[in-house]
Amino acid sequence: MLNLELYDAIIFDMDGTLLDTMPNHVLAWEMTAREFDFPFDQGWLHSLGGMPSVKIAAEVSKRYGIELDAALVSTFKMNTFRELPINGQPISHTYGVFEQYKNRKPMAIGTGSQRESALNLLAHAGVLDDLECVVSATDVERHKPNPDTFLLAAQKMGVSPGKCVVFEDTLLGLQAAHAGGMDCYLVTESGFEFYPVETA
Repeated sequence: MLNLELYDAIIFDMDGTLLDTMPNHVLAWEMTAREFDFPFDQGWLHSLGGMPSVKIAAEVSKRYGIELDAALVSTFKMNTFRELPINGQPISHTYGVFEQYKNRKPMAIGTGSQRESALNLLAHAGVLDDLECVVSATDVERHKPNPDTFLLAAQKMGVSPGKCVVFEDTLLGLQAAHAGGMDCYLVTESGFEFYPVETA
């Protein structure tokens, strides 16, 4: 297991980092792409993990030069995701870190998902009660790669950003962590890759 004794608090992204929800998100986007007739690029959509759906819909419009109603597309995607059977079991190696530091350090979620969805998934996975706080897309105006999600989580835990470490699975999330002055571990299929924040 990782030694995180240098840090006073831990912030986990949710989708694809602590919980294995990405297959359902990808399936919901595939169904949305069919419904609104735009190209479905699984790898690219996955790379936007951490952005709320309405912003991803706007990125789809920009990338393909098509006019989509971002709010309508986002609502369809979120409703589709909600109707799929809940599939969000903890990812084993990240959950191992969660278990190792549970009740030892404050821990938070910083996610691009909407608040209601995040709380439902975390409760279903049995981890919600062990979290100090959950910061969702509903709680901030500027989303990843901006640092606001993680900075608000640090604030709610009463810990300075530089004493927090972030676990993420996308480059957007890594950028957000570094923008907030926080070291970051990227979650891979087999473990973690460490990306310290650059200091002047």
